[in-house]
Amino acid sequence: MAIKITDECINCGACEPECPNNAIYDAGAAWRFSDGTGLKGIIDFGDGNTLNAEETQAALNDEVYYIVPDKCTECVGFHDEPQCAAVCPVDCCVDDEDIRESKEELLAKKEWLHMEG
Repeated sequence: MAIKITDECINCGACEPECPNNAIYDAGAAWRFSDGTGLKGIIDFGDGNTLNAEETQAALNDEVYYIVPDKCTECVGFHDEPQCAAVCPVDCCVDDEDIRESKEELLAKKEWLHMEG
């Protein structure tokens, strides 16, 4: 699963620097797969879809900080627990019940994001 930030977020920004995948962005901020990862140029998602890693993507939330699910590994391979949730003063970094991934899938995503494979 991924982590999501609920609308209880107070926009303090404590979570953003803690993410080892640079998956957390300020409200309204555009994002890129290349931000904080090893991904460059055209990336292949393995399902026939490709995308330029440096291409700017639209913000996923205009009101509170947000987490890009395709970049979130729940800190697996980096830390024992999601660091965003550990530092959040209002406990609004929670499991995203709509996105379920096994530890193996999260480790594979980490390796893909950081070009370790």
